Amino acid sequence: MIRQELTARNPLRILEKFISGGLRAGGLGLVIAPAGVGKTAFLVQVGLDAIMREKNVLHIALGQNTDHVQAWYDALFDDMAGGRHTDEIEDLRNSSTRYRVLQTYADTAFSPQRLEQTVALFHNHINFKPDVIVIDGFDWTCASPVQIAGAIGAFRACAHRLGAQLWMSAQTHKTFAKAHPTAITPPCDAFEELIDVAIYLEPAGSSVCVRILKSNGYTNIPDPQLLIHCDTLSLAAADAERPLNLPPGAHTLLSGGAQGAEALFGQCAEQWGLQEINFSFDGHEPARTRNLIKLSGSELAQGEVSDAYLSAQMHRSYPSTPLFRKVLQSIWHQVSTAGEVFVIGTIMPDTTVRGGTGWAAELAKHWRKPVLVFDQEKDSWFTWRDGAWAEEARPVISRTRFTGTGTRFLNDQGRAAIAALFERSFGAK
Repeated sequence: MIRQELTARNPLRILEKFISGGLRAGGLGLVIAPAGVGKTAFLVQVGLDAIMREKNVLHIALGQNTDHVQAWYDALFDDMAGGRHTDEIEDLRNSSTRYRVLQTYADTAFSPQRLEQTVALFHNHINFKPDVIVIDGFDWTCASPVQIAGAIGAFRACAHRLGAQLWMSAQTHKTFAKAHPTAITPPCDAFEELIDVAIYLEPAGSSVCVRILKSNGYTNIPDPQLLIHCDTLSLAAADAERPLNLPPGAHTLLSGGAQGAEALFGQCAEQWGLQEINFSFDGHEPARTRNLIKLSGSELAQGEVSDAYLSAQMHRSYPSTPLFRKVLQSIWHQVSTAGEVFVIGTIMPDTTVRGGTGWAAELAKHWRKPVLVFDQEKDSWFTWRDGAWAEEARPVISRTRFTGTGTRFLNDQGRAAIAALFERSFGAK
């Protein structure tokens, strides 16, 4: 009975009612979303749903390690169990491992030959034949469209031969900003004929809105009006207050590594065992160089903003020097794939945040991402809610991919606020 109960809690059971006939054996289901919006969690829920129905799952994760994927399965199983730890639930957790094989690879250019080798390896050694194949992290732009189409076709052929469902993830282009898409988005739109079911995850404040873009040949599909939690992918209304118990290493700080607030965010991330990415560019020397990404000219251009728009949004003018323009462009990269944004600074009377890093807060508002600002003068955290700043007593890091930025002129209150944020989020070491 407990297996049926947990299966019923999976949001995929609700979603499947809107997919004509569900995903058939040999079919390709695709989950599309911007970076940091829940693709991995969705695919883990696909795997958990199959495992709870005693189906074999081969989960292939690209650009990830086994501990990271295992942590997702453990955390989402705990969430599905509602935090209960009865003997029956623990027996189910332990027995479910025989229905799942995890395989990780460092690179994202996964080939059909490697899939066939992986399938053969586990079939020959442990007699494991998958009913569901999950490929998370495939790079849809790593080769020419003809080569990508050939690879996807070969993945489908392998799944069809095995009688297995095939689920994959895809990240939208960074330049794609259309709200409420109704068709398969770039870079996957060129391969629509190969895709049977396409689901889009769209940020909606602290939740994620699920949209079905294609369902077994049908494109005019009723909106399921399904809001799910940003990390757990459980129903938002039921689980909004229950945090997901992921280890620190499953989280990634996005920053610029500059002295002051950004450097301290990075130091705390390293201290607590978080992953860290710092965006920079030629001619800029950040204070932190851990996992440094130097943006090219074309990558910087993705974050270009006109002087007129910048002045209109920030209600002030900024230096028009090439260096400052690049700083603003790099901030775009820090925020565009984050699930939430933390800024240390000062909130101005016009609701903007003082200084160049105030652009991070404005971008977060524009993209409807949760944004929290620690005002050093007021010695308090504030969150943007309903068009105004509201005091937030004890914020925590709740998204697995978040931005940490702020002023270079960090005072004692700002330092204490950053340290306490990590302490509250990840507990005493």
